[in-house]
Amino acid sequence: MDAAHQGSSSAAAGEAPTTGEHRMGTTIVGVCYNGGVVLGADSRTSTGMYVANRASDKITQLTDNVYVCRSGSAADTQVISDYVRYFLHQHTIQLGQPATVKVAANLIRLLAYQNKNMLQAGMIIGGWDKYEGGQIFSVPLGGTILRQPFAIGGSGSSYLYAFFDHEWKEGMSQEEAEKFVVKAVSLAMARDGASGGVVRTVTINADGVKRNFYPGDTLELWHEELKPHSSLLDILAAGSPDPMVQ
Repeated sequence: MDAAHQGSSSAAAGEAPTTGEHRMGTTIVGVCYNGGVVLGADSRTSTGMYVANRASDKITQLTDNVYVCRSGSAADTQVISDYVRYFLHQHTIQLGQPATVKVAANLIRLLAYQNKNMLQAGMIIGGWDKYEGGQIFSVPLGGTILRQPFAIGGSGSSYLYAFFDHEWKEGMSQEEAEKFVVKAVSLAMARDGASGGVVRTVTINADGVKRNFYPGDTLELWHEELKPHSSLLDILAAGSPDPMVQ
């Protein structure tokens, strides 16, 4: 974590943008449905003005039944996830049963709040347990914790509030919730320059966990959005005689 913040300081001092801290200018989403939860995220990670990773996985497993969506500093959110995963493993051994979603969310809240002056991390925790079923908790910057029927975060979230207010409904089926999450993330990716790549989803319910992957070229195109084209590297690899003409 310290090294990441040092890199960020170096970039601010005038070094190349690629030495900056990895940031997930991001769209993350969590939705409760009738029987479980669906988490979704884009896959773009940026360093300064450059895309450092176009296919990163921002949905991290904490336990068999709890996952977390990460936004903000990649280093900060990764180290929080690692600590919480370790604590939850110890908790499970001591109790002899899986940790609840609420316990996982409160551990993240505790770390985020106690280190709020050093961390840049906004996280959405989602999971299922036998006590309260599917649950979504939001832990934004500063360490507040909120249980919500749905939560959105990251730079792309500003494009989605009205969409969620209008389109989200209580008691959605699993299929409806999965389609809703993919649509929401793809809408934000179309408008937010810091979000992009592919859409990943994780569905958690009493039957277990299901992961899905939606490549960027299979997502619906929205108003005035340009169709994807081959990059210059793809054209060069294909051996085109004139790489600037397709």
